Amino acid sequence: PIYMEKGEGSCLFDVDKNKYIDFCASWGPLILGHAHPAVIDAVRRTALDGLSFGTCSEKEVEMAELLTSAIPSLEMVRMVNSGTEAVMSALRLARGYTKRSKIVKFDGCYHGHVDYMLLSAGSGLLTSPISNSAGISPNAVNEVIIAPYNNPRALEKIFAKYGDDIAAVIVEPVAGNMGLVLPDKGFLETIRTLTSKNRSLLIFDEVITGFRFAPTTYGNMVKIDPDLTCLGKIAGGGMPIGAFGGKADIMKKLAPLGPVYQAGTLSGNPVALAAGIATIRTLIEENPYKDLEKSGKQIKETIDDFAKNKGLDLKCVAKGGVFTLFFRQDAPSNLNEVKECDTAKFANYHRFMSKNGIYLSPSQFELNFISSAHSEADIEQFIETAKKALMQN
Repeated sequence: PIYMEKGEGSCLFDVDKNKYIDFCASWGPLILGHAHPAVIDAVRRTALDGLSFGTCSEKEVEMAELLTSAIPSLEMVRMVNSGTEAVMSALRLARGYTKRSKIVKFDGCYHGHVDYMLLSAGSGLLTSPISNSAGISPNAVNEVIIAPYNNPRALEKIFAKYGDDIAAVIVEPVAGNMGLVLPDKGFLETIRTLTSKNRSLLIFDEVITGFRFAPTTYGNMVKIDPDLTCLGKIAGGGMPIGAFGGKADIMKKLAPLGPVYQAGTLSGNPVALAAGIATIRTLIEENPYKDLEKSGKQIKETIDDFAKNKGLDLKCVAKGGVFTLFFRQDAPSNLNEVKECDTAKFANYHRFMSKNGIYLSPSQFELNFISSAHSEADIEQFIETAKKALMQN
């Protein structure tokens, strides 16, 4: 692995002083780039007053007001320390609220390393020899039902059989842990309809997509209101953070108001909140999303045209400032199609890019991220280097 020493703007510098244009962005949080002045200044000023209090602080209220204002479906919100914690807590809350036990998840979607979410998960499990983690209790396995992504008919059959036992359906509204797989038209709407009809909760895992395509969630963008939403990454601006929230009557089941317990020593610590607040406010004020989308579209169209002209089995999928180069002929719509990618060709491509100053997420099954710090020259350099890399395969 490459050991990094410093990040600045769109670039990373390793311990040997090599420079890379970074399209991994710490796996998504750094939408403003590395060491953004507003974020660093907020962290520095806050840290001078202490790192953690173990009590309530005004920044918790400030962040809650910011999130509930940006995301209408969040009537109440609670801060935690990571996306994994947000998912874990949201699922416990869903079970406590509905008094049901089963959870439906979709194959290829990754929701952190909670035991029962590591079944048919994406992300790192797709690049290891295992599809499910060892150490998971058989009881946890029995509580989870796996559905194919982008297959509403399969979900209908699951509800027909288990509807009275399903506490919640959790989904990445835009799948980002098997590469970028977009939801088919009507897929998310079907999930919303089925969960409402069966009095199950709909949980949108927006740890990646929250504040990625607009200064709000993807659910809000497409006018689908989940019962609960999980946030992380961008909401912390590079500091460890997570959040989950939703309808007030559900959130009020959390202790101390209700019987569902959740706590964390460092949850809502002022330094992480300072970084997140500064990031979200900067996104609202500067609104870089059109430029991010323009850069993503440029990469997609140029790479797709190049692959077509050269007769390469390659398809670039992009949305906003997020993209994946799939080493297969067509854009995949589910995990089975993703698994058909030529990972050996991806490995050669990634190795060439790294040796030539482009740092990418090191897996065929992950996303690459464009930040507001990337210049037109950075995008052009990526494209030209990628063309050379693809011709090496």
